[in-house]
Amino acid sequence: MKLIGSVTVALVAACAITLGAQSETTTTKSKVKVDGGKEMTVAGCVERSSGGGFVLNDGSTRYTLVGGKDMDKHLGHKVSITGKTTDGGDGKVKVESKTKSDRSETTGAKAELRGDVHALGVKSLKMIASSCTA
Repeated sequence: MKLIGSVTVALVAACAITLGAQSETTTTKSKVKVDGGKEMTVAGCVERSSGGGFVLNDGSTRYTLVGGKDMDKHLGHKVSITGKTTDGGDGKVKVESKTKSDRSETTGAKAELRGDVHALGVKSLKMIASSCTA
């Protein structure tokens, strides 16, 4: 899970290095998604990851959450999330970043994570309880 955060930080850092003078306008867009894998629904607690993202802890596995809107509003809540997962070696996490500057051409970077990465792409979220404690 730290690997996803590290790759994202590396991509952002690589894009930041390309910044020129202060008067130059640069925009960076990053897209992270789960590709392949199987569709499943997992219930658990939304927690903040050490890399600043979000994880879903179902008691036995911590899934790095990919996508989803306003996840910070669900911190500490018990939720049910449906989406594609990389669990069990199926699927992969793709990270794409594009940087555009008013002084240079658009540049891009891509990364792909496979293997023992437990990621869950957020397709839908349903709140079960406002607290993770019983």
